Amino acid sequence: MIKAFKGNTHRNAQTGKRTLNDAEWKEIIMRKIAVLLVALLVLSMTSVALGEYSTSELNVAIWDNNQLAGLREIADEWSAQSGVKVNMQVITWVEYWTLLEAGAMGGTMPDVFWMHINEAEKYMANSMLLDLTDSIAADDAIDLSNYYEGIVSIYSYDGKQYGLPKDHDTIALIYNKAIFDKYGIAYPDDTWTWNDYAAAAAAITEAGKDDGVYGTAMNTNDGQDGWYNLIYDFGGWLISEDRKTSGMDNENTIAAMTWLAENLFPSMPAQSVMAETDPDVLFMSGHIGMMLQGSWMVNAFYQDDNSADYAWAMIPYWDADGNGQCDPGERCSLYNGLSWSAAANTADPKAAYDLIAWFCGKEGQLKQSELGVTMASYKGASDTFVQAFEGMDLSPFLTVEETGTLIQHPASRYTTRWEGMFTTDLVRGWNEPEAMADVCRSVAAQMNDILAQE
Repeated sequence: MIKAFKGNTHRNAQTGKRTLNDAEWKEIIMRKIAVLLVALLVLSMTSVALGEYSTSELNVAIWDNNQLAGLREIADEWSAQSGVKVNMQVITWVEYWTLLEAGAMGGTMPDVFWMHINEAEKYMANSMLLDLTDSIAADDAIDLSNYYEGIVSIYSYDGKQYGLPKDHDTIALIYNKAIFDKYGIAYPDDTWTWNDYAAAAAAITEAGKDDGVYGTAMNTNDGQDGWYNLIYDFGGWLISEDRKTSGMDNENTIAAMTWLAENLFPSMPAQSVMAETDPDVLFMSGHIGMMLQGSWMVNAFYQDDNSADYAWAMIPYWDADGNGQCDPGERCSLYNGLSWSAAANTADPKAAYDLIAWFCGKEGQLKQSELGVTMASYKGASDTFVQAFEGMDLSPFLTVEETGTLIQHPASRYTTRWEGMFTTDLVRGWNEPEAMADVCRSVAAQMNDILAQE
């Protein structure tokens, strides 16, 4: 119902239309002022909520669907207090880097995304990532000393910081208890050497031959979560500290790869089978007794239908001196860590940084661990990750940090070139174990050529 005006009114003498008296004009003006004040208040509140951001949404890209739900929850908490919507997209590993590079060249990169040690230097050196240095310095909540130093340095270039550490990871042994029980094999424990591992793998393979079950699996592209660890256990190395020389022709490296070929290959599916069906899939389908895997994959195994059969143990060690105990340097675990980074040309650098800082700040890191997304990059925040998976003991991932030797994932500017070459050119060594030493020397020569071009 329209409320009648109070006060005197009259009609215009020329038009005959009713005109408003002073009281009516005053009421209209006051109403307009009230509406304007409300609009200004809403605008002010929106400005505060957005933190004066120039965007209402950010596009975020990741490559692991297992982490999506947890990260979505953390991002939604930031959106609730910032007013900025986060559009999160999961892209497969291969497509991720193809699209990211295409975006970098064409100017259509996501605002915020993961960066990996294999690719970081290329993107930093070519000014494709947002420089976070000043934002970090002005942020009282972010102190780089609270993060694993090795991971911080991965995303630093020429004195500037281009990413905040998202996580860190280590390697452990996963095994199928049902398979071990069926064939009467004792479960792995922290006393296992690589020779113990090989013996159990051989026993499972022999006992399970009629069932199509193999003791273990490790393909040519299983580096960080596979044969890289063995190389360092043997005292070998993959790349020199100055990143100019390959270590694939180092005699200790060759010894490790030769041992692998002679002692573990007979207990694995054919390389052609592993190339067609990933070892993870073979394991979860009940065809593999045990294998190495990284902490970033825990959730995938935990969500599997047969997860009640899975358990974790310490990565084996190489008893180099034969004294029956694990000495320093004999149990190695590769480690790595991703960063949250942003596009150099993002439309709103402040919003992009604030979201990154939310993910990487102490509270976000604790939340990440509690939700079982992955281990934290923030020191002391990973204990909750171990407790996040009911019924599954994940302590080996943390114990190896305390008692083992951590080796940072080897990398150079164009890591993907020589790692991709490993995947293809080591196939001959997998198929012809007796040729492994020659294959390693050949691979080293090619790797040196790649490094010389950097």
